[in-house]
Amino acid sequence: MKNIPHPGKQRPSFFWSLFPMLIMLAAISIGYFVFNIRAEPMILLGTATASFVAIAHGYTWDDILKSICLKISEALPVILIVASIGFLIGAWMVSGTIPMMIYYGLKIINPQYFYISAFFLGALISVCTGTSWGSIGTIGIAMIGVAIGLNIPLAIAAGAIVSGCWFGDKLSPVSDSTNMAALAAGVNLYSHIGHLLWTTGPGFILCCVVYTYMGLSIDASATTPDSIAILMTSIAKVYNFNVLLILPPIIVLYGSLSKKPPIPMLFLSTLVSVILALVFQSFTPASVGESVVSGFRLSMADGVNISALSSDMPRLLERGGAISMFSSFVTVFSAFSFAGAMSATGSLHTVIHRMTEGVKSTFRLILTTILSAFTICACTANGTLPLLLCGDAFKDEYKRRGLATKNLSRTTEDAGTVVEPIIPWSASGVYCATMLGVATLDYLPWAILCYSGVFFALLWAATGIGIAPYDKDDDPEYLAAS
Repeated sequence: MKNIPHPGKQRPSFFWSLFPMLIMLAAISIGYFVFNIRAEPMILLGTATASFVAIAHGYTWDDILKSICLKISEALPVILIVASIGFLIGAWMVSGTIPMMIYYGLKIINPQYFYISAFFLGALISVCTGTSWGSIGTIGIAMIGVAIGLNIPLAIAAGAIVSGCWFGDKLSPVSDSTNMAALAAGVNLYSHIGHLLWTTGPGFILCCVVYTYMGLSIDASATTPDSIAILMTSIAKVYNFNVLLILPPIIVLYGSLSKKPPIPMLFLSTLVSVILALVFQSFTPASVGESVVSGFRLSMADGVNISALSSDMPRLLERGGAISMFSSFVTVFSAFSFAGAMSATGSLHTVIHRMTEGVKSTFRLILTTILSAFTICACTANGTLPLLLCGDAFKDEYKRRGLATKNLSRTTEDAGTVVEPIIPWSASGVYCATMLGVATLDYLPWAILCYSGVFFALLWAATGIGIAPYDKDDDPEYLAAS
Protein backbone atom coordinates (compact mmCIF):
# COMPACT_ATOMS: atom_id res chain seq x y z
CA MET A 1 0.00 0.00 0.00
CA LYS A 2 1.24 3.48 -0.87
CA ASN A 3 3.38 5.26 1.73
CA ILE A 4 2.94 2.50 4.37
CA PRO A 5 6.32 1.78 6.00
CA HIS A 6 7.75 -1.76 5.85
CA PRO A 7 8.39 -3.69 9.08
CA GLY A 8 11.17 -2.06 11.10
CA LYS A 9 10.50 1.34 9.56
CA GLN A 10 8.47 4.02 11.26
CA ARG A 11 6.54 6.84 9.68
CA PRO A 12 7.80 10.14 11.15
CA SER A 13 5.47 12.11 13.38
CA PHE A 14 3.99 15.37 12.18
CA PHE A 15 6.82 17.34 13.80
CA TRP A 16 9.58 15.30 12.18
CA SER A 17 7.72 15.29 8.87
CA LEU A 18 7.48 19.08 8.99
CA PHE A 19 11.01 19.60 10.32
CA PRO A 20 12.87 19.31 6.95
CA MET A 21 10.43 21.79 5.37
CA LEU A 22 11.00 24.30 8.17
CA ILE A 23 14.77 23.89 7.86
CA MET A 24 14.61 24.41 4.11
CA LEU A 25 12.36 27.49 4.29
CA ALA A 26 14.41 29.04 7.11
CA ALA A 27 17.68 28.35 5.30
CA ILE A 28 16.40 29.85 2.05
CA SER A 29 15.00 32.91 3.80
CA ILE A 30 18.22 33.60 5.72
CA GLY A 31 20.45 32.66 2.81
CA TYR A 32 18.60 34.96 0.42
CA PHE A 33 18.06 37.98 2.65
CA VAL A 34 21.37 37.93 4.53
CA PHE A 35 23.90 36.25 2.26
CA ASN A 36 22.28 36.50 -1.19
CA ILE A 37 22.63 32.73 -1.73
CA ARG A 38 20.64 31.00 -4.47
CA ALA A 39 17.76 28.77 -3.38
CA GLU A 40 19.10 25.48 -4.77
CA PRO A 41 21.83 24.83 -2.12
CA MET A 42 19.30 25.51 0.60
CA ILE A 43 16.85 23.08 -0.99
CA LEU A 44 19.57 20.44 -0.96
CA LEU A 45 20.09 21.20 2.74
CA GLY A 46 16.40 20.40 3.20
CA THR A 47 16.94 17.19 1.21
CA ALA A 48 19.83 16.21 3.52
CA THR A 49 17.69 16.95 6.59
CA ALA A 50 14.83 14.84 5.23
CA SER A 51 17.30 12.03 4.52
CA PHE A 52 18.65 12.11 8.10
CA VAL A 53 15.08 12.02 9.45
CA ALA A 54 14.34 9.01 7.23
CA ILE A 55 17.47 7.15 8.35
CA ALA A 56 16.63 7.88 12.00
CA HIS A 57 13.25 6.20 11.44
CA GLY A 58 14.69 2.99 10.03
CA TYR A 59 14.93 3.76 6.31
CA THR A 60 18.09 2.98 4.37
CA TRP A 61 19.95 5.20 1.92
CA ASP A 62 18.82 2.84 -0.86
CA ASP A 63 15.19 3.55 0.08
CA ILE A 64 15.83 7.29 -0.07
CA LEU A 65 17.81 7.10 -3.31
CA LYS A 66 15.12 5.04 -5.04
CA SER A 67 12.48 7.56 -4.01
CA ILE A 68 14.60 10.49 -5.23
CA CYS A 69 15.32 8.77 -8.56
CA LEU A 70 11.62 8.05 -9.01
CA LYS A 71 10.74 11.70 -8.50
CA ILE A 72 13.50 12.93 -10.81
CA SER A 73 12.39 10.48 -13.49
CA GLU A 74 8.97 12.14 -13.34
CA ALA A 75 10.67 15.46 -14.12
CA LEU A 76 12.49 14.26 -17.24
CA PRO A 77 9.70 15.34 -19.65
CA VAL A 78 9.89 18.88 -18.27
CA ILE A 79 13.69 18.88 -18.48
CA LEU A 80 13.46 17.92 -22.15
CA ILE A 81 10.95 20.71 -22.77
CA VAL A 82 13.14 23.25 -20.95
CA ALA A 83 16.13 22.26 -23.09
CA SER A 84 13.95 22.47 -26.21
CA ILE A 85 12.88 25.99 -25.25
CA GLY A 86 16.52 27.03 -24.96
CA PHE A 87 17.22 25.68 -28.47
CA LEU A 88 14.09 27.44 -29.74
CA ILE A 89 14.88 30.92 -28.41
CA GLY A 90 18.42 30.78 -29.75
CA ALA A 91 17.09 29.72 -33.16
CA TRP A 92 14.41 32.42 -33.20
CA MET A 93 17.02 35.05 -32.39
CA VAL A 94 19.49 34.03 -35.07
CA SER A 95 16.75 33.60 -37.70
CA GLY A 96 15.36 37.08 -37.03
CA THR A 97 11.92 35.95 -35.88
CA ILE A 98 11.95 37.68 -32.48
CA PRO A 99 13.81 40.79 -33.73
CA MET A 100 11.21 41.18 -36.50
CA MET A 101 8.41 41.02 -33.91
CA ILE A 102 10.12 43.75 -31.89
CA TYR A 103 10.85 45.92 -34.93
CA TYR A 104 7.34 46.00 -36.35
CA GLY A 105 5.76 46.12 -32.90
CA LEU A 106 7.63 49.34 -32.18
CA LYS A 107 6.84 50.72 -35.62
CA ILE A 108 3.07 50.50 -35.45
CA ILE A 109 2.42 51.60 -31.84
CA ASN A 110 -0.07 54.44 -31.31
CA PRO A 111 0.79 56.43 -28.13
CA GLN A 112 -2.79 56.36 -26.82
CA TYR A 113 -2.78 52.59 -27.12
CA PHE A 114 0.65 52.18 -25.58
CA TYR A 115 -0.45 50.34 -22.42
CA ILE A 116 -2.70 47.87 -24.21
CA SER A 117 -0.07 47.44 -26.95
CA ALA A 118 2.61 46.71 -24.35
CA PHE A 119 0.30 44.19 -22.72
CA PHE A 120 -0.55 42.46 -26.02
CA LEU A 121 3.01 42.43 -27.34
CA GLY A 122 4.34 41.01 -24.09
CA ALA A 123 1.62 38.35 -24.13
CA LEU A 124 2.25 37.46 -27.78
CA ILE A 125 6.00 37.02 -27.47
CA SER A 126 5.66 35.20 -24.15
CA VAL A 127 3.10 32.76 -25.57
CA CYS A 128 5.38 32.04 -28.52
CA THR A 129 8.64 31.76 -26.59
CA GLY A 130 7.28 30.36 -23.32
CA THR A 131 9.49 32.64 -21.23
CA SER A 132 8.32 35.65 -19.25
CA TRP A 133 11.92 36.58 -18.41
CA GLY A 134 12.92 36.45 -22.06
CA SER A 135 9.94 38.63 -22.96
CA ILE A 136 10.78 41.16 -20.25
CA GLY A 137 14.38 41.20 -21.45
CA THR A 138 13.35 41.77 -25.08
CA ILE A 139 10.04 43.48 -25.78
CA GLY A 140 9.81 44.69 -22.17
CA ILE A 141 13.04 46.64 -22.39
CA ALA A 142 12.07 48.04 -25.80
CA MET A 143 8.63 49.12 -24.60
CA ILE A 144 9.92 50.81 -21.46
CA GLY A 145 12.29 52.78 -23.70
CA VAL A 146 9.30 53.94 -25.74
CA ALA A 147 7.48 54.90 -22.54
CA ILE A 148 10.44 57.01 -21.39
CA GLY A 149 10.63 58.79 -24.74
CA LEU A 150 6.89 59.49 -24.81
CA ASN A 151 6.90 60.67 -21.18
CA ILE A 152 4.42 57.93 -20.28
CA PRO A 153 4.08 57.05 -16.55
CA LEU A 154 6.57 54.22 -16.08
CA ALA A 155 4.75 52.48 -13.22
CA ILE A 156 1.67 51.80 -15.37
CA ALA A 157 3.83 50.92 -18.37
CA ALA A 158 5.87 48.42 -16.36
CA GLY A 159 2.73 46.91 -14.84
CA ALA A 160 1.20 46.39 -18.29
CA ILE A 161 4.42 44.82 -19.59
CA VAL A 162 4.74 42.46 -16.62
CA SER A 163 1.07 41.46 -16.85
CA GLY A 164 1.39 40.67 -20.54
CA CYS A 165 4.60 38.70 -20.20
CA TRP A 166 3.28 36.55 -17.35
CA PHE A 167 -0.08 36.06 -19.07
CA GLY A 168 1.68 34.60 -22.10
CA ASP A 169 4.06 32.53 -20.00
CA LYS A 170 1.17 31.06 -18.03
CA LEU A 171 -0.72 29.91 -21.13
CA SER A 172 2.20 28.89 -23.33
CA PRO A 173 2.66 25.15 -24.01
CA VAL A 174 6.41 25.79 -24.26
CA SER A 175 6.68 27.48 -20.85
CA ASP A 176 8.82 25.58 -18.35
CA SER A 177 6.66 26.71 -15.40
CA THR A 178 3.42 25.67 -17.14
CA ASN A 179 4.87 22.26 -17.90
CA MET A 180 6.18 21.91 -14.35
CA ALA A 181 2.79 22.76 -12.85
CA ALA A 182 1.05 20.18 -15.04
CA LEU A 183 3.69 17.53 -14.36
CA ALA A 184 3.79 17.98 -10.59
CA ALA A 185 -0.01 17.72 -10.31
CA GLY A 186 -0.22 14.82 -12.77
CA VAL A 187 -2.29 16.71 -15.35
CA ASN A 188 -2.32 16.65 -19.14
CA LEU A 189 -0.56 19.82 -20.34
CA TYR A 190 -3.34 21.09 -22.60
CA SER A 191 -6.02 20.22 -20.06
CA HIS A 192 -4.08 22.34 -17.55
CA ILE A 193 -3.79 25.27 -19.98
CA GLY A 194 -7.49 25.14 -20.84
CA HIS A 195 -8.46 25.11 -17.15
CA LEU A 196 -6.24 28.14 -16.50
CA LEU A 197 -8.60 30.25 -18.59
CA TRP A 198 -11.15 30.21 -15.76
CA THR A 199 -8.88 32.49 -13.70
CA THR A 200 -6.62 33.99 -16.36
CA GLY A 201 -9.40 34.85 -18.81
CA PRO A 202 -11.26 37.28 -16.51
CA GLY A 203 -7.91 38.77 -15.50
CA PHE A 204 -7.08 39.31 -19.18
CA ILE A 205 -10.37 41.15 -19.75
CA LEU A 206 -9.82 43.29 -16.66
CA CYS A 207 -6.33 44.21 -17.91
CA CYS A 208 -7.69 45.19 -21.33
CA VAL A 209 -10.30 47.49 -19.79
CA VAL A 210 -7.91 49.20 -17.35
CA TYR A 211 -5.01 49.63 -19.80
CA THR A 212 -7.27 50.94 -22.57
CA TYR A 213 -8.90 53.44 -20.21
CA MET A 214 -5.56 54.64 -18.78
CA GLY A 215 -4.16 55.09 -22.29
CA LEU A 216 -6.79 57.67 -23.22
CA SER A 217 -4.92 60.29 -21.16
CA ILE A 218 -1.71 59.94 -23.22
CA ASP A 219 -0.89 62.71 -25.69
CA ALA A 220 -1.47 61.20 -29.14
CA SER A 221 0.75 63.81 -30.81
CA ALA A 222 3.90 62.54 -29.11
CA THR A 223 6.59 61.26 -31.47
CA THR A 224 8.84 58.21 -31.27
CA PRO A 225 12.08 59.12 -29.45
CA ASP A 226 15.41 59.11 -31.32
CA SER A 227 16.73 56.24 -29.18
CA ILE A 228 13.96 53.97 -30.44
CA ALA A 229 14.51 55.06 -34.05
CA ILE A 230 18.22 54.24 -33.66
CA LEU A 231 17.32 50.89 -32.11
CA MET A 232 15.02 50.02 -35.02
CA THR A 233 17.68 51.05 -37.54
CA SER A 234 20.23 48.89 -35.72
CA ILE A 235 17.96 45.85 -35.79
CA ALA A 236 17.41 46.35 -39.53
CA LYS A 237 21.19 46.45 -40.10
CA VAL A 238 21.71 43.06 -38.47
CA TYR A 239 18.72 41.20 -39.93
CA ASN A 240 16.99 40.78 -43.26
CA PHE A 241 13.25 40.63 -42.66
CA ASN A 242 10.99 38.34 -44.66
CA VAL A 243 7.37 37.29 -44.18
CA LEU A 244 8.52 33.65 -43.89
CA LEU A 245 10.11 34.49 -40.52
CA ILE A 246 6.66 34.21 -38.95
CA LEU A 247 6.57 30.47 -39.75
CA PRO A 248 8.36 29.34 -36.52
CA PRO A 249 5.82 30.95 -34.13
CA ILE A 250 2.97 29.79 -36.37
CA ILE A 251 4.23 26.21 -35.96
CA VAL A 252 4.25 26.57 -32.16
CA LEU A 253 0.79 28.19 -32.09
CA TYR A 254 -0.58 25.50 -34.39
CA GLY A 255 0.82 22.82 -32.10
CA SER A 256 -0.78 24.51 -29.12
CA LEU A 257 -4.20 24.90 -30.72
CA SER A 258 -4.22 21.37 -32.18
CA LYS A 259 -2.88 19.89 -28.91
CA LYS A 260 0.13 18.28 -30.54
CA PRO A 261 2.95 16.93 -28.34
CA PRO A 262 5.04 20.00 -27.46
CA ILE A 263 8.57 18.63 -27.88
CA PRO A 264 8.22 17.57 -31.57
CA MET A 265 6.61 20.93 -32.38
CA LEU A 266 9.41 22.80 -30.61
CA PHE A 267 12.07 20.91 -32.53
CA LEU A 268 10.21 21.42 -35.81
CA SER A 269 10.01 25.16 -35.15
CA THR A 270 13.72 25.20 -34.24
CA LEU A 271 14.64 23.34 -37.43
CA VAL A 272 12.62 25.74 -39.59
CA SER A 273 14.25 28.69 -37.81
CA VAL A 274 17.72 27.30 -38.48
CA ILE A 275 16.89 26.91 -42.19
CA LEU A 276 15.49 30.46 -42.34
CA ALA A 277 18.62 31.81 -40.63
CA LEU A 278 20.86 30.14 -43.22
CA VAL A 279 18.70 31.32 -46.12
CA PHE A 280 17.88 34.92 -45.16
CA GLN A 281 20.52 36.05 -42.66
CA SER A 282 24.26 36.65 -42.94
CA PHE A 283 25.28 34.23 -40.22
CA THR A 284 27.58 31.27 -40.87
CA PRO A 285 26.41 27.70 -40.18
CA ALA A 286 28.81 27.60 -37.22
CA SER A 287 27.27 30.77 -35.77
CA VAL A 288 23.74 29.42 -36.22
CA GLY A 289 24.68 26.22 -34.41
CA GLU A 290 26.39 28.19 -31.65
CA SER A 291 23.31 30.39 -31.22
CA VAL A 292 21.05 27.38 -30.78
CA VAL A 293 23.32 25.78 -28.17
CA SER A 294 24.98 28.69 -26.35
CA GLY A 295 22.78 31.64 -27.27
CA PHE A 296 22.81 34.43 -29.85
CA ARG A 297 25.62 37.03 -29.88
CA LEU A 298 25.80 40.14 -32.07
CA SER A 299 29.42 39.31 -32.88
CA MET A 300 28.07 36.48 -35.03
CA ALA A 301 26.85 39.01 -37.63
CA ASP A 302 29.31 39.26 -40.52
CA GLY A 303 29.95 42.65 -42.09
CA VAL A 304 28.18 44.62 -39.34
CA ASN A 305 29.97 47.27 -37.31
CA ILE A 306 28.81 46.31 -33.82
CA SER A 307 30.13 49.51 -32.23
CA ALA A 308 27.87 51.58 -34.50
CA LEU A 309 24.70 49.84 -33.30
CA SER A 310 22.40 50.97 -30.53
CA SER A 311 23.82 50.32 -27.06
CA ASP A 312 20.57 48.54 -26.20
CA MET A 313 21.13 45.83 -28.82
CA PRO A 314 23.17 43.38 -26.70
CA ARG A 315 20.72 43.54 -23.79
CA LEU A 316 17.81 43.20 -26.21
CA LEU A 317 18.97 40.34 -28.42
CA GLU A 318 21.84 38.41 -26.83
CA ARG A 319 20.04 35.48 -25.22
CA GLY A 320 18.71 31.97 -25.80
CA GLY A 321 20.48 28.64 -26.22
CA ALA A 322 20.09 25.35 -24.36
CA ILE A 323 22.94 26.19 -21.99
CA SER A 324 21.04 29.26 -20.76
CA MET A 325 18.39 26.93 -19.33
CA PHE A 326 20.83 25.12 -17.05
CA SER A 327 19.65 27.00 -13.95
CA SER A 328 16.14 25.64 -14.58
CA PHE A 329 17.57 22.11 -14.70
CA VAL A 330 19.26 22.65 -11.33
CA THR A 331 16.05 23.98 -9.79
CA VAL A 332 14.05 20.97 -11.03
CA PHE A 333 16.63 18.46 -9.80
CA SER A 334 16.91 20.16 -6.41
CA ALA A 335 13.16 20.46 -5.83
CA PHE A 336 12.38 16.92 -6.96
CA SER A 337 15.25 15.54 -4.86
CA PHE A 338 13.68 17.18 -1.81
CA ALA A 339 10.24 15.84 -2.75
CA GLY A 340 11.76 12.37 -3.22
CA ALA A 341 13.48 12.39 0.17
CA MET A 342 10.25 13.49 1.82
CA SER A 343 8.19 10.92 -0.08
CA ALA A 344 10.44 8.05 1.02
CA THR A 345 8.90 8.23 4.49
CA GLY A 346 5.49 9.56 3.50
CA SER A 347 6.32 12.86 5.24
CA LEU A 348 4.70 15.02 2.59
CA HIS A 349 1.44 13.15 2.97
CA THR A 350 1.64 13.42 6.77
CA VAL A 351 2.02 17.20 6.56
CA ILE A 352 -0.71 17.64 3.94
CA HIS A 353 -3.08 15.39 5.88
CA ARG A 354 -2.58 17.51 9.01
CA MET A 355 -3.10 20.72 7.02
CA THR A 356 -6.29 19.47 5.38
CA GLU A 357 -7.86 17.30 8.09
CA GLY A 358 -10.05 20.16 9.28
CA VAL A 359 -10.86 21.31 5.76
CA LYS A 360 -14.44 20.39 4.89
CA SER A 361 -15.10 22.45 1.78
CA THR A 362 -13.59 22.91 -1.64
CA PHE A 363 -13.16 26.60 -0.86
CA ARG A 364 -11.00 25.92 2.19
CA LEU A 365 -8.96 23.31 0.31
CA ILE A 366 -8.16 25.77 -2.48
CA LEU A 367 -7.52 28.52 0.08
CA THR A 368 -5.08 26.20 1.87
CA THR A 369 -3.36 25.49 -1.45
CA ILE A 370 -3.11 29.21 -2.22
CA LEU A 371 -1.65 30.02 1.20
CA SER A 372 0.83 27.15 0.94
CA ALA A 373 1.95 28.12 -2.57
CA PHE A 374 2.26 31.80 -1.74
CA THR A 375 4.17 31.10 1.49
CA ILE A 376 6.67 28.89 -0.32
CA CYS A 377 7.06 31.48 -3.08
CA ALA A 378 7.55 34.33 -0.59
CA CYS A 379 9.94 32.40 1.64
CA THR A 380 12.04 30.94 -1.16
CA ALA A 381 11.90 33.92 -3.56
CA ASN A 382 11.17 31.39 -6.30
CA GLY A 383 7.90 30.85 -8.17
CA THR A 384 8.82 27.41 -9.48
CA LEU A 385 9.11 25.64 -6.12
CA PRO A 386 5.40 26.05 -5.17
CA LEU A 387 4.45 24.30 -8.42
CA LEU A 388 6.72 21.36 -7.73
CA LEU A 389 6.20 20.98 -3.99
CA CYS A 390 2.48 21.79 -3.69
CA GLY A 391 1.59 19.89 -6.85
CA ASP A 392 3.23 16.70 -5.64
CA ALA A 393 2.01 17.10 -2.06
CA PHE A 394 -1.67 17.96 -2.67
CA LYS A 395 -2.63 15.91 -5.73
CA ASP A 396 -3.72 12.80 -3.84
CA GLU A 397 -5.85 14.93 -1.51
CA TYR A 398 -7.65 16.52 -4.45
CA LYS A 399 -8.36 13.11 -5.96
CA ARG A 400 -9.58 11.78 -2.60
CA ARG A 401 -12.09 14.61 -2.45
CA GLY A 402 -13.32 13.90 -5.99
CA LEU A 403 -11.66 16.94 -7.54
CA ALA A 404 -9.66 16.97 -10.76
CA THR A 405 -6.00 17.75 -10.14
CA LYS A 406 -6.13 20.41 -12.85
CA ASN A 407 -7.85 22.50 -10.15
CA LEU A 408 -4.64 22.06 -8.15
CA SER A 409 -2.24 22.86 -11.02
CA ARG A 410 -4.26 25.97 -11.85
CA THR A 411 -4.22 27.15 -8.24
CA THR A 412 -0.48 26.65 -7.79
CA GLU A 413 0.08 28.81 -10.90
CA ASP A 414 -2.35 31.46 -9.61
CA ALA A 415 -0.57 31.72 -6.25
CA GLY A 416 2.97 30.82 -7.34
CA THR A 417 4.07 31.51 -10.90
CA VAL A 418 2.08 34.68 -11.53
CA VAL A 419 2.49 36.22 -8.06
CA GLU A 420 6.29 35.98 -8.07
CA PRO A 421 7.04 39.20 -10.07
CA ILE A 422 5.13 41.38 -7.57
CA ILE A 423 7.11 40.05 -4.58
CA PRO A 424 9.96 42.61 -4.29
CA TRP A 425 12.59 40.16 -3.03
CA SER A 426 11.73 37.31 -5.40
CA ALA A 427 13.96 36.40 -8.34
CA SER A 428 11.36 37.65 -10.83
CA GLY A 429 10.60 40.79 -8.83
CA VAL A 430 14.26 41.77 -8.72
CA TYR A 431 14.74 40.88 -12.40
CA CYS A 432 11.74 42.93 -13.59
CA ALA A 433 12.70 45.94 -11.47
CA THR A 434 16.26 45.78 -12.81
CA MET A 435 15.33 45.29 -16.47
CA LEU A 436 12.52 47.87 -16.52
CA GLY A 437 14.05 50.39 -14.13
CA VAL A 438 10.85 50.58 -12.07
CA ALA A 439 10.61 49.49 -8.42
CA THR A 440 8.49 46.40 -7.84
CA LEU A 441 6.17 48.15 -5.38
CA ASP A 442 5.65 50.96 -7.91
CA TYR A 443 4.40 48.72 -10.72
CA LEU A 444 2.64 46.25 -8.37
CA PRO A 445 -0.83 47.94 -8.44
CA TRP A 446 -0.74 47.97 -12.24
CA ALA A 447 0.47 44.39 -12.71
CA ILE A 448 -3.18 43.38 -12.54
CA LEU A 449 -2.85 39.88 -13.94
CA CYS A 450 -0.32 38.98 -11.25
CA TYR A 451 -2.88 39.08 -8.44
CA SER A 452 -6.30 38.90 -10.10
CA GLY A 453 -5.97 35.13 -10.55
CA VAL A 454 -5.99 34.57 -6.79
CA PHE A 455 -9.24 36.50 -6.37
CA PHE A 456 -10.95 34.65 -9.20
CA ALA A 457 -9.65 31.31 -7.89
CA LEU A 458 -11.31 32.02 -4.53
CA LEU A 459 -14.48 33.28 -6.21
CA TRP A 460 -14.87 30.11 -8.28
CA ALA A 461 -14.03 27.96 -5.26
CA ALA A 462 -16.76 29.68 -3.24
CA THR A 463 -19.39 29.39 -5.98
CA GLY A 464 -18.35 26.05 -7.49
CA ILE A 465 -18.05 27.63 -10.92
CA GLY A 466 -15.07 26.40 -12.91
CA ILE A 467 -14.26 23.62 -10.42
CA ALA A 468 -13.75 20.37 -12.35
CA PRO A 469 -14.71 17.03 -10.77
CA TYR A 470 -12.28 14.13 -10.92
CA ASP A 471 -12.43 12.19 -14.20
CA LYS A 472 -10.21 9.15 -14.57
CA ASP A 473 -10.23 9.58 -18.34
CA ASP A 474 -8.46 12.95 -17.81
CA ASP A 475 -5.91 11.52 -15.37
CA PRO A 476 -2.57 10.66 -17.05
CA GLU A 477 -1.47 8.59 -14.05
CA TYR A 478 -4.62 6.46 -14.15
CA LEU A 479 -4.38 6.02 -17.90
CA ALA A 480 -0.70 5.05 -17.66
CA ALA A 481 -1.43 2.51 -14.93
CA SER A 482 -4.27 0.95 -16.92
